[in-house]
Amino acid sequence: MTPRLPVFPLAMVLFPGLVLPLHIFEERYRALVRHLVGLPEGAPREFGVVAIRSGWEVEPTAGRTAPGTGEVTLHEVGCTAELRQVTELADGGFDIVTVGRRRFRLAELDHHSAPYLTAEVRWLPEPTGPDEAAGLLAARVIAVFRQYLGLIQVESGQLTEQLPEDPTVLSHLVAATAALTVADRQRLLAIDDTAARLRAELNLLNREAALLRQVRAVPVPLAELAKAPPTPN
Repeated sequence: MTPRLPVFPLAMVLFPGLVLPLHIFEERYRALVRHLVGLPEGAPREFGVVAIRSGWEVEPTAGRTAPGTGEVTLHEVGCTAELRQVTELADGGFDIVTVGRRRFRLAELDHHSAPYLTAEVRWLPEPTGPDEAAGLLAARVIAVFRQYLGLIQVESGQLTEQLPEDPTVLSHLVAATAALTVADRQRLLAIDDTAARLRAELNLLNREAALLRQVRAVPVPLAELAKAPPTPN
């Protein structure tokens, strides 16, 4: 039987092992949280987070098209968010803390059987054993990632001291914390092989580092900026 998940479209990409806090204010997602909290003890309290490809995912109001009628399109690969902490607010909303758990591919969307979007999904494979190539690539990614953090002037000491040894976990952490576009992150999430994901991250980090060095090498004097003609806005 194909598993079915509640789906929460967001303008971001969630990776396994990463923490995602959310403020829940729309009624349909309040209903989702109540559903998860009401599940029997031991049942997985998780929903699927899928990045929005185009459109804007918000509760319809008068004069707006309802979600699911062509306004929003989603990427095919997402990650489940496991509910870890729930704080109910005075206005009926919730502040929740979730952790990314497992990747999936959307199979069939259902806009009608619940107040929120649901979908049949296919679980994507994760590595189960040691991978020599991934291990070698992980060491290179750590070195380049440290250089990259230095270029963006991030206090990297605490982060790099805690970088995981497991190549798969490392690949998810780098993908989630580097200043990448949603499209870049989505491509990384969709890669099944850890070595291939790390190799792609090396290319992205080197690209971003080269751009940062180029920008810093050609500073624009403030006097030149002052000469720019005013814009109509």
